Amino acid sequence: MNLTMTCSRLNRMNRHSNFSTTHKLNGTIYSQMSLSWLPNAVSVMRIALILPILLLFVNEEFGWALGLFGFAALSDGVDGYLAKKFNWHSRLGAFLDPAGDKLLLAWSYGTLAYLGHIPVWLAVIVILRDVIIVAGSFMYHYLVRRLEGEPTRISKINTGLEFVYLVFVMSEAGYGWPDRITLTVVGAAVLVTVVISGYDYVWHWIRSARSGA
Repeated sequence: MNLTMTCSRLNRMNRHSNFSTTHKLNGTIYSQMSLSWLPNAVSVMRIALILPILLLFVNEEFGWALGLFGFAALSDGVDGYLAKKFNWHSRLGAFLDPAGDKLLLAWSYGTLAYLGHIPVWLAVIVILRDVIIVAGSFMYHYLVRRLEGEPTRISKINTGLEFVYLVFVMSEAGYGWPDRITLTVVGAAVLVTVVISGYDYVWHWIRSARSGA
C-alpha cells in the first residue's frame, strides 16, 4: 500500500516537473520571439538619427552632434549583438543594418565636406566606394547568384576608421582636439583602407563569378 502511494506521488511530481519545464521553455521561446523585431528597430532608429545629426552639423552644434553621432555609432554594435546572441536574424535586418551604416557615413562625410571640415576628395572617395559596393552587390546578387556572407576584415577595419575619423573631425570642430596631424594620419588610414577594401570586394566578386563558388 505504501509502495503504491509512493509511486503515485512520484508520478504526479514527475508530470508536474515536466509541465513546469515545458511551460518555462515555451515562455522563454515566446519571449524571445516577441522581441525578435528589436534589432531592426535599432537599425531604423539609427537611420532616423541621420537628419538630426546633419542639422546639428549645419548649425555648428558639434558638441551635441558628437554625442548623437556616438550614440548612433554604438547602436550599430547593439543590433548586431542582439541578432547574433538571440538568433534574431531576418532578411530585412540583413538589409537595414548595413544600410544604416552606409547612409549615416555617406551623409555625414558629404555634409562635413560641404561645410569645409573634411577634404572634398576624401568624402568623394568614401561615398564612391560605398556606391560601388552597393551597386556591385545588387548586380552580383541578381546576375550571378544570391550574395551571402559577412563583411571582410579589411572592410570592418575601414568602417571603424571612418567612424573614428568623423568623431575626431567633430571633436576638433567643437573642442579643438585632436590636432591637425592626428586628423591627417587617421584620414590617410581611411583613404588606404577605402582603396584596399573596395578592391578586395571587386576582386572577390570576380573570382567567385569565374569559379562558380
